[in-house]
Amino acid sequence: MNEQTRAAKKAEGPDYSKSLYLPQTDFPMRAGLPQKEPELLARWREIGLYQRQREAGQGRAKFVLHDGPPYANGNIHIGHALNKILKDLVTRSQQMAGKDSNYVPGWDCHGLPIEWKIEEEYRAKGKNKDEVPIIEFRRQCRAFAAHWVDVQREEFKRLGVIGDWDHPYETMTFPAEAQIAREIMKFAANGALYRGSKPVMWSVVEKTALAEAEVEYEDHVSDTVWVAFPVKSVGNVRVVGEGLSVGQKRALLEETKIVIWTTTPWTLPANRAISYSNKIAYSLYRVTAAPENNWAKVGATFILADALVDSVFKAAKVEAYEKVAPVYAEDLQTLTAAHPLARTLLGYDFDVPLFDGEHVTEDTGTGFVHTAPGHGRDDFDIWMAHGRELAARGIDTRIPYTVDADGFLTKEAPGFTGKRVLDDKGNKGDANEGVIKALIDAGALIARGRLKHQYPHSWRSKKPLIFRNTPQWFIALDKPIASLTESAGARGSNGGPTLREIALDEIARTQWFPAQGENRITSMVAGRPDWVVSRQRAWGVPIAIFVRKGTSDILVDAKVNARIAEAFEQEGADAWFAPDVAARFLAPDYKPEDFDKIDDVLDVWFDSGSTHAFTLEDATDFPGLSGIRRIRDGGRDAVMYLEGSDQHRGWFQSSLLESSGTRGRAPFDIVLTHGFTLDENGRKMSKSLGNVVAPQTVIAQSGADILRFWVAASDYSDDLRIGPEILKTFVETYRKLRNTIRWMLGSLGHYDAGAEKIGFAEFPELERLMLHRLAELDADIREAYTRFDYKRVVARLTAFLNTDLSAFYFDIRKDTLYCDPPSSRKRRAALETIEQIFRAVTLWLAPILAFTSEEAWLSRYPGAVSVHLEGFPQIPADWRDEALAEKWEKVRRARSVVTGALEIERGQKRIGSSLEAAPLVYVADADLRGALDGVDFAEVCITSDITVEAGEGPADAFRLADVSGVAVVPARAEGRKCARSWKISPLVGSDVEFPDVTPRDAQALRELAALGRWP
Repeated sequence: MNEQTRAAKKAEGPDYSKSLYLPQTDFPMRAGLPQKEPELLARWREIGLYQRQREAGQGRAKFVLHDGPPYANGNIHIGHALNKILKDLVTRSQQMAGKDSNYVPGWDCHGLPIEWKIEEEYRAKGKNKDEVPIIEFRRQCRAFAAHWVDVQREEFKRLGVIGDWDHPYETMTFPAEAQIAREIMKFAANGALYRGSKPVMWSVVEKTALAEAEVEYEDHVSDTVWVAFPVKSVGNVRVVGEGLSVGQKRALLEETKIVIWTTTPWTLPANRAISYSNKIAYSLYRVTAAPENNWAKVGATFILADALVDSVFKAAKVEAYEKVAPVYAEDLQTLTAAHPLARTLLGYDFDVPLFDGEHVTEDTGTGFVHTAPGHGRDDFDIWMAHGRELAARGIDTRIPYTVDADGFLTKEAPGFTGKRVLDDKGNKGDANEGVIKALIDAGALIARGRLKHQYPHSWRSKKPLIFRNTPQWFIALDKPIASLTESAGARGSNGGPTLREIALDEIARTQWFPAQGENRITSMVAGRPDWVVSRQRAWGVPIAIFVRKGTSDILVDAKVNARIAEAFEQEGADAWFAPDVAARFLAPDYKPEDFDKIDDVLDVWFDSGSTHAFTLEDATDFPGLSGIRRIRDGGRDAVMYLEGSDQHRGWFQSSLLESSGTRGRAPFDIVLTHGFTLDENGRKMSKSLGNVVAPQTVIAQSGADILRFWVAASDYSDDLRIGPEILKTFVETYRKLRNTIRWMLGSLGHYDAGAEKIGFAEFPELERLMLHRLAELDADIREAYTRFDYKRVVARLTAFLNTDLSAFYFDIRKDTLYCDPPSSRKRRAALETIEQIFRAVTLWLAPILAFTSEEAWLSRYPGAVSVHLEGFPQIPADWRDEALAEKWEKVRRARSVVTGALEIERGQKRIGSSLEAAPLVYVADADLRGALDGVDFAEVCITSDITVEAGEGPADAFRLADVSGVAVVPARAEGRKCARSWKISPLVGSDVEFPDVTPRDAQALRELAALGRWP
């Protein structure tokens, strides 16, 4: 610096900025979360944060969030991030609320998703899975799953999720496989497990049955046909005023045909009945005009629903028709039809009865439903319900197996053997065309077409499914389970409650968030069929049972079961597929040649539905598993299940049924569900659309706390949108929040909490108002965390930080904090208040912004272990002061009018800052004027001076429409500008020692000089 510059500086006067208590902190303004977060993760690992939380929680009520296991078959996506972050919000907040809140992560390691990946690798190498020994194939599946468990574990940890990552549960560990086997053995022992023949969703591509939760509906184009079934015989008929005799009506019915409509022509060889509804009006119609060579001939008569006759004849190209006579439900129940192929093909000469069915509607079709009991649930149910009646009529009740596992029609579909419904790639085969051609040849087809509609597809292969009748293992929902009578209470009758009764009762006992989840799962459980638990695959836990040769009679023997479970504990479920298994497990108690070993594996939903057995209970020691060792007893402890809303038909339901069937109760007390992730335009994410948001990318660019912020601020009960613009908004909101925290830390850099405190009783009103706001927020935020309402927490805290603090309290108190003397009691009270605000805000934010809160906490308290070992703040009850809040609400309303007036002054360049103003404020309302008594209103409005007078004020004064009775006349402050605080005051210059500052600032300088801090 040259002499001229020094002289200029000296002429300007002292650099008073060095005498101010300006914010000082090492907490950076730029977060640098992508770099900082891994450092904090490493620190948590070093200090053993999870273990310390468990130690801190000893003796508290337990809150266990049981992890719904994701599949170990690929990198995590944004849906995984949403799910795991939401779980972490729950466990961290419950821990801070005073619970022992434990989270043990887990993985689903069996099932088709993993097996399918290994098969894809085989196909790529030209290998055939069936040529590989099953134990070797299973070994490769196990290795594949283990790899992805490790990958996903690190990705989940990077989100900041805390849990027992060193000891997760995996369904493929040997103890877990043994326990899953024990669970299915329990169903065998209580009589609920049975082998039956029912139509199931079948994947020709994957060669296995699928559970309802594994099915998704996609657009598909189906062949449609309208088929005429000739009436074969007529019983008693009803005549009501149609001008016909009984004999005439009988004659008409004997010569007519019943028309059905179907989107699956290939199922017609399996037709065994026709369903109608007694709620639908039917009539007999005659074709009176039609094109030459039309399938529906002139003179032909058909029975159709009155509401659908127009659409049917339009499809059949009928030009004119007439209604001959009504046909009543009582008439229909006496009719017997012939199969439409009976005239031209052998094997179809059987009676086709008509049944009254609740599933029949007049929304579309003909009012009649083609019924093939081997290819539809409703078809199966109505056929079985009439079994006794059918037998009495001499009708064979056996359900034919018309389609095999590869989608080929079998010899039980005469005339179509070898034709294929779907090929091994899921493409349509030649079965439909073959059946349609046969119908044309038989004169039974009256119309055909195509329909684009929602059709079941596998969620893995994305290929269409078929319903086919196959022998499978089921768990009965409506069979009394005598062994559960005591544990399930007085529910049920006739020997014990049924599984469905227990499950529905347990649903009602569970808390559901959101509440409509209860209705959703109730309707699903009330209407679902028996649980198909068998799969014809290789990678899974086998249904480890033996049946007596040639029967479905299950061997239930505790000694045999114990040998199987012990082998699984030591060798895993691979032991079931080793040579001479029957001799190993049956001898010496039974002859192996008298039994068949079941090689089907369990539905993977049974695996995950059984996880409560080796994570939530302490009845058995499970080596190698991190069991939570908590028995659900209806006491103060609680277990939560938390997954996407699709799990009402998936994991929630399988867990509910498994536990209800083996223990007589649900495994959970609370169930919370969330929606799905969509792009910013509400579209499903897909690589082809280029709208996928990868959590790894967001973390690398902005940090995991931004994702956590997004999850917490969103309404997770609905679908959540995410994309670049949405994330940009959250980054900006986070920046403002971080800067507020940083300002508090900077101000507290001058605060010695160990020094003499002022004490709440002597706090100025403004400080007591802020502590009142903390007390208000405490009740609201605790309630929100209790209700898992994180968006409310975010909304309340961001509003408090932005409106109450940054734009009000901090703005007002900056002058006091920066400029007051060290001895100022008002300054010390403000610092003491900011300390309380910082602690409360940081603790409230800790479950959400896990990394940022930790960084801020350690910045303020370097000797602390972790903010995540703290509890929510304990706010004294006497901080609540409703009268004070009511008074200051009036002060703030009056302030808003002053602020509005000064904004105009600044905009017109008449003042530069509010400190250049000394407005005149007119207050007409006496009550409002009284609220301003004793308040330093100039300080509150951040002006150098202010005058408050009674009255309405001049007409040209500034007013706000929503604040009546307050008017402001702007005026400039008189006096000189203080070189230190920048206030304008006539008192500047009154202190001889410091002639360029106010007396307050002069006192501050003297005290600072005495402390050696100035100059």
